[in-house]
Amino acid sequence: MKLDIDWTIKSPEKFDLDKFRRYLRDHGHRPSTIDSYLMCISKYIQANKSVPDFLDGLHNRKLAGSTIDNYITSIKKYHEMLGQEISIPYLKRSEGIPHYFNEDDVRRIFCVIHNIKHLAMLNVLFYGCLRASELTAIDDEDIDLGLMTLRIRDGKGGRSGTVPLSNECIAVLKEYLQVRPAIDIDGRKPLFYTDRGRRWDRKDLYRMFIIYKHKSNVQKAGGLHVFSRHTPATLMIANGCDIRIVKELLRHRDIRTTLRYAHVADKTLRERYNQCLKL
Repeated sequence: MKLDIDWTIKSPEKFDLDKFRRYLRDHGHRPSTIDSYLMCISKYIQANKSVPDFLDGLHNRKLAGSTIDNYITSIKKYHEMLGQEISIPYLKRSEGIPHYFNEDDVRRIFCVIHNIKHLAMLNVLFYGCLRASELTAIDDEDIDLGLMTLRIRDGKGGRSGTVPLSNECIAVLKEYLQVRPAIDIDGRKPLFYTDRGRRWDRKDLYRMFIIYKHKSNVQKAGGLHVFSRHTPATLMIANGCDIRIVKELLRHRDIRTTLRYAHVADKTLRERYNQCLKL
């Protein structure tokens, strides 16, 4: 009987990454978060620069503020693992939403999708206001077609919850489930899986969405997160939905986060003004 042991000498970088992975896992981070932090730290280690010089390089590449903040969090946790406390200020977050799609954009994207699985996935993302990582974690038991609800597991910050789904979304889901066989992956039955029998990766979801966005000839900037989070939140508020309801649907801890979506078009503002301010 041959022992299943890898005797290969690991490089210091590989050793540090394995140690960091275990550290993050032991501190309760989600697999998708761990993968993101590992990617950042791998580049940080390979650069072999001081923290200020490394961050200057990120700024020079004109990366998004949220991306740089993700690097900062990763670096802080990495040095925390090494027993070193470092202070790095986060970038000031913008209170506005740079991009969102309107109703016509969303309809055009849905209309070019002729794959029932992809259509069901994007419907659940949009109508459930989900993050990509939340969609990939959905199991069959999380969907209640009768009550038209979806249970969210381990959302950002560990926030689970239940969200409603629209009639349109439920109709597409029923059509999808009629042709999709249920399979077990690691003892669970995922609602969506790839043709190779594994759970979807959020990067694959992003690429799939971009293909349909280009196919629909929607020229606006914005990817999957804009489609599934910024857009439904903005449309709900523009159509008069109470900000507190939007907060619960998006599962925000702080309503100040939701207030970023409270920007409406001049036309909507004028309609609300005419309805509400009259003698």
